[in-house]
Amino acid sequence: MRREHTTFRPAAPPDAVRAWRREQLVAAGVRRERAQQLADDARWDLHALLELVGRGCPPELAERIVAPLDAGPGGC
Repeated sequence: MRREHTTFRPAAPPDAVRAWRREQLVAAGVRRERAQQLADDARWDLHALLELVGRGCPPELAERIVAPLDAGPGGC
């Protein structure tokens, strides 16, 4: 019996949620363009990223730490 490997991709958050996520990221110091990319991708743990930034971690490093495992090269 052969098992197929599937990748779970959560649906994109609704517009209001994406807007809220984007604004939270921008307020934390993430560049607006990058904040939009992160806000649109439900695989990113926004709360973990914001907590790291709130504790003094630079936004770019916080992104690398919480990046989804399937983001691949250049995913963060």
